[in-house]
Amino acid sequence: MTVPDDAYLRALSAATAQRVETAEPLTSTHAGAPAAVRERVAEGVRRAGDELVALSRDLHAHPEEGFAEHRSVRQVVALLERHGHGAEVGIGGLGTAFVARRGADGPHVAVLAEYDALPGVGHACGHNIICSTAVGGFLAAAEVVGETGGRVSLIGTPAEEGGGGKETLARAGVFDDVDAVVMLHPFGHDVAMHPFLGRRQVEMVFRGVAAHAAAQPFMGRNALDAAVSAYQGVSALRQHLPGTDRAHGVFTDGGARPNVVPERAALLFYLRSADPETLRDLAARVTAVAEGAATMHGCSVELSWDTQPAYLPIRFNHALAARWAVNQEPAGRTPLPPGVVPEFLTGSTDLGNLSFRMPAIHPMIAVADAALHTAEFATAAGGPAGDAAVRDGALGLALTAADYLADPDLRDAVHAEFAEAGGRLDVPRYFD
Repeated sequence: MTVPDDAYLRALSAATAQRVETAEPLTSTHAGAPAAVRERVAEGVRRAGDELVALSRDLHAHPEEGFAEHRSVRQVVALLERHGHGAEVGIGGLGTAFVARRGADGPHVAVLAEYDALPGVGHACGHNIICSTAVGGFLAAAEVVGETGGRVSLIGTPAEEGGGGKETLARAGVFDDVDAVVMLHPFGHDVAMHPFLGRRQVEMVFRGVAAHAAAQPFMGRNALDAAVSAYQGVSALRQHLPGTDRAHGVFTDGGARPNVVPERAALLFYLRSADPETLRDLAARVTAVAEGAATMHGCSVELSWDTQPAYLPIRFNHALAARWAVNQEPAGRTPLPPGVVPEFLTGSTDLGNLSFRMPAIHPMIAVADAALHTAEFATAAGGPAGDAAVRDGALGLALTAADYLADPDLRDAVHAEFAEAGGRLDVPRYFD
C-alpha cells in the first residue's frame, strides 16, 4: 500500500493559517436584541451549561444511527421537561423527530438539532454538539420570548447523515409556519458561512444477456462491460466539470461467476455541486454517460434517482450570519468570513433544502484540527474542545434567535436578502 503524500494538505494548511491571521471579522449593522435581553440570554446559557455538556457527553457515549436515535431523543426530552418544556415526539411521520415550542403569534424562529451518528466511528461529525447547542439555544431564547415577542421552537431533525430527515419533515409541513432556522456544525475553524454542496444519488442498473463465457460468449451482452464503461465515462467527465463538482461511485453488482456473461451489473454514484443549477446539469451529463455506455454494449440501463431525498447546497444569509459572528465575540471566538478556509473542503447537508425555503444559517464552530468523519474528530467531539463548543455554540444560537425576534429591522434585512437571492424554491419538484 502506498501512503498518500500529505504535502498538498500541509501547504493548504499553511496558506489557510496566513489568511486567518489577516481576515477581517464580520460585523453587523443591526442592533439585535436589547442589552438587558442579551444578558438574560447569556445567564440562561450559563445556568444550563453543565447540563448541556452532560447531554453532549451522553449522546457521544451512546451513538445511534439515523432514524434509530430513540435513546438520544429521550435524553433531550427529559432535559427539556426538567426546564418546564413539553415536547411532541414523532412529528412529520418520523419516530425520532420532535418539536418543543414557546411563545405566541409573531415571527417564528426554529433552532435545529441533529443527533444521528455514523456507523463505525460514532459521533465523528459532532452531532452530539449540534444537538446540545440547539437545546441550549432554545432554552435560553425561550426565557426571553415574552420580551422579544414571537415564537421560538426546537425541532429535532433525524438522519442528516444520508437520510434527509429535514426534507421529509418539510414535505410533511413541519416548517410551514417557521420564518427562519438557525443551527451550527462542528469543524476545524470558526466560520460564519461555509458552503456545503448539493448532492444527488443515482443507481445505474445495467441489464444484458447471459451466456456461457467460454462456449458461446458471442451470444451474450455483457452488463458488467457496460457498467465499467459508465464508470470510466464518469471518470473522464471529471476533467470537464467545474472545480466545485464531485462525482464518486462504487460497483454494487458485477455478476456472479466468471464463466457466465453478467446479465446484470450496478453502480451507485453520489453527485455533488455548489449550485442547484449546476447539480441539475451534472445529473444530465451523467445520465448521458450511462445511456451511452449501455448502447455501446447492447445493454439497457435503468437509472434510479434519489432513493433518499436529494440535498441542495446551502444558500447563505449574510445578515443573519453576521449576527452569529457578533454573538460569538462574548465567547472569545471570531468566526471567519467566507473564502478564508478552503471552500472545497466540504460535504453536503439537508439543511441546504431548508435554506431554499426560508432564511437559514449553518455556521461552523471550531472543535478539532481534524477531518470530519474520522476517529480523531470523534474523540475531540467528546472531549474538552467539544464541551467548550457546546457552551459557546449554545450562547451564539440563543442570542441570534433572540436578535431575530427582537429586531424588526434585522428581520426585514434577512428576508429582503432571501427574496433577492431568488426566494422560495419548489424543492420537491426541482429535479423533475
